[in-house]
Amino acid sequence: MNLLRPPGVTGKLFLAILAACLLLALGIGMAFRISFQNGFLDYVRKSNETRVEIVADAMARLYAQHGDWTFVHEDPDNWLRLIRTLTPPADRDSELDGNGHRHRRMEHRGGGGGPPPPPLPGLRTRLWLLDQQRQVIGGRGEPPQEDTFSRPIEVGGRTVGWVLSTSPARLTRMADLHFLDQQLRSSWIIVGLSVLLAAGAALWLARGFLAPLKRLTGATHQLAAGHFSARVPITRSDEFGRLGQDFNQLAHTLEKNENMRRQFMADVSHELRTPLSVLRGELEALEDGVRALTPDSLRSLQVEVATLTKLVDDLYQLSLSDVGALSYRKAEVDLAELLPLSLGAFRERLAGKSLTVSLSPCDAGRCRVFGDADRLNQLFNNLLENSVRYTDAGGRLDIACHADGDRVRIDIQDSAPGVPQASLAGLFDRFSRMESSRNRASGGSGLGLAICQNIVEAHGGTLTARQSPLGGLWMEISLPRLRGSA
Repeated sequence: MNLLRPPGVTGKLFLAILAACLLLALGIGMAFRISFQNGFLDYVRKSNETRVEIVADAMARLYAQHGDWTFVHEDPDNWLRLIRTLTPPADRDSELDGNGHRHRRMEHRGGGGGPPPPPLPGLRTRLWLLDQQRQVIGGRGEPPQEDTFSRPIEVGGRTVGWVLSTSPARLTRMADLHFLDQQLRSSWIIVGLSVLLAAGAALWLARGFLAPLKRLTGATHQLAAGHFSARVPITRSDEFGRLGQDFNQLAHTLEKNENMRRQFMADVSHELRTPLSVLRGELEALEDGVRALTPDSLRSLQVEVATLTKLVDDLYQLSLSDVGALSYRKAEVDLAELLPLSLGAFRERLAGKSLTVSLSPCDAGRCRVFGDADRLNQLFNNLLENSVRYTDAGGRLDIACHADGDRVRIDIQDSAPGVPQASLAGLFDRFSRMESSRNRASGGSGLGLAICQNIVEAHGGTLTARQSPLGGLWMEISLPRLRGSA
């Protein structure tokens, strides 16, 4: 395994999700630690101020009982006994000094008369008792000049002293430190578990999100290798699902085009093989002396050459129309004038088959379109050629042109024989014939209707085929009507 190989999309997505979750967990952990430390220290500070006020109230009662601070001057231990009396036993067991060392406290009993004051829930800072002149009369050492909190002791409306306390800038009591350490350890354990959970979720999400992409990649490789039947299962409706649908549609189109290409090549080979075989047989017969070189034999050769020429011309026209290379010189065209001209070229052939023709042209000026007159004439010629070729003698041909809103409709209907309903869908396919046999006496190359459809689409119109009430085929052409037509 190449360790220097860059990670794939799955690895990158996994690392991205994991990194985001890791940063979020670390950020939350650090924010919780800072917030908890500051919040807990603030809680200790406010709790200490409450304790100082309780001590000050107790000292005020003792001062009112004795009348002065003599009871403190005569026995400094009274101050310590009072503090210990106001502190619960659990908090009197041990404390940390300014250097962080723990010291045992000695239990002292005694005190003034009367019921003992309510116990004080533990002291986290050092206390001093000051008299009226702010001289220290209780407490060890000199109080600091800064970071202190004082509470006046008032008796009879006058201030007789103060209780001074250091500000709890840091934690010194063992219980507080243990509680803080426990909370911080718990927070880091939670952060670690969150990171593990985020890694699992990131791995699951990365694989889940990219599983459809991997299936699509595999199907793409099959498609590139020429397996156009490759499809991907659609199990979701998000962007990946829509991408899979587009891929399946693309594969279906490629498969259809490949089948059409193969069919087209087979049809072209078949169409070329027949006249070439006839030509070869005729020429060999002439060469071997089996058949004399007469005007009839030359006409037979010319018919086959004309068939080949027509087929090659149709293939050339179809290829040009498929790639959009047919030249179109569009201008204003009045179909009411163009249709009679196209029909006039078939009058002799129509009369030869005794076909009754009915033409209902549009009023002059109402059926104008923006198009190429030559290509539209080619369109009408191909459709009329099909009607003349396939309609039984003595039949009927109806042609109508009329304006329909912003469209111009041309309907060409002929009599029997008709086209089965199941065959109408493939009528515009290449080399499609409306007759069941492939008899060249009546069948053409099968490319005319495909060329007609391309010409109509190049003019922004539609060409549809349906069964005619006359018993034959009904070709309906719909073209955009030129703006400003009457």
